[in-house]
Amino acid sequence: MWSCIYLELGRKKMKMDSPTLLLDEQKALTNLNKISAKLEGTKVDFRPHFKTHQSRGIANWFRRKNVVKIAVSSLKMAEYFAADNWEDITVAFPCNILEIDRINALASKIQLNLLVESKEVVQFLTKRLQSKVGIFIKIDTGYNRTGILSSEVEKIDALIAMCRQTELLNFRGFLSHFGHTYKVQGITAIRQIFDESNAQLSILKSRYKKQYPNLEISIGDTPSCSVMNDFGVATEIRPGNFIFYDLMQWQIGSCTKEEIAVALACPVVAKHEERLEIIVHGGGVHLSKERAIHPETKEVYYGLAYPLSGKGWDLNAVPSIVKSLSQEHGIIKATPYFFDNTKVGDVIAILPIHSCMTANLMKSYRTLDGAGIGMMPWYP
Repeated sequence: MWSCIYLELGRKKMKMDSPTLLLDEQKALTNLNKISAKLEGTKVDFRPHFKTHQSRGIANWFRRKNVVKIAVSSLKMAEYFAADNWEDITVAFPCNILEIDRINALASKIQLNLLVESKEVVQFLTKRLQSKVGIFIKIDTGYNRTGILSSEVEKIDALIAMCRQTELLNFRGFLSHFGHTYKVQGITAIRQIFDESNAQLSILKSRYKKQYPNLEISIGDTPSCSVMNDFGVATEIRPGNFIFYDLMQWQIGSCTKEEIAVALACPVVAKHEERLEIIVHGGGVHLSKERAIHPETKEVYYGLAYPLSGKGWDLNAVPSIVKSLSQEHGIIKATPYFFDNTKVGDVIAILPIHSCMTANLMKSYRTLDGAGIGMMPWYP
């Protein structure tokens, strides 16, 4: 039978009587080393996106790899890491002018870089900024979430011209997220999107490099950064999810299951033999309600359940599908073997569909040696 409320690792015992986000530190460090190694001997900077882990403790792993530049998804997150002496931070989200007081406070202390795509934002910053900031123009290469199309050069020209009206707006270059890689499966499809997006950015760089010889091209998506070894015209990459990976990345082709570094430990609270279903304490408030289509069964699922062992979650076992989530409940469609070898009171592990969302909800980690790692707290 699987482990009960204690996960035994060597001589240590870790009590888990409620949903607990487990972190396999060695897997995460291996993932970090893999990306870092790609950049050795190149002129491409590593600006990892910290929205995935949101942890100063984990951020120190990057410091040991000589990382000095980071990306975040909000000004609140920038404040959290700036307080831990990170001094070059890009907020990789369109600038929210309602946060001008936060912008000014941060810009007076660190190298703060903002993302713009509209003249209204640039006009506002021109009037209200008090300290110098770096400006990246957001380029849409096909994801169609937000940003300016690479072909809309008149809009781009206008934004650059507006930035030149004040010394406080330092135009640094173009930033793009090849997010449409999340909609495909397989290395070939990922590479095709990268090549198409890189070609668009290459044209932009050629257009502006004479006027701006130090023009920066910032790209970031875990599938491309995991699969590609040559990053084209990019001067920096901003992957985030790669540190943990998840089932979404596994299905895309970015990683193997063995590289997924987090799992949610969930107590078993009920069993239903007539349906071969197991109920766990672990629902939407823990895993989010991110879902995917299982590559084999073609059914919607919310995670994969594995037994826990003395070394974490046991990937040698045949997994069971998390078929449904409500707020606190998780319903697992168990294999007969999994069902028979799991009892009420046991704790099992669920690999998440999206580790970034799960980490954001859980707000702390427990490593496999029992150590706790804190995350950015919620605050207004």
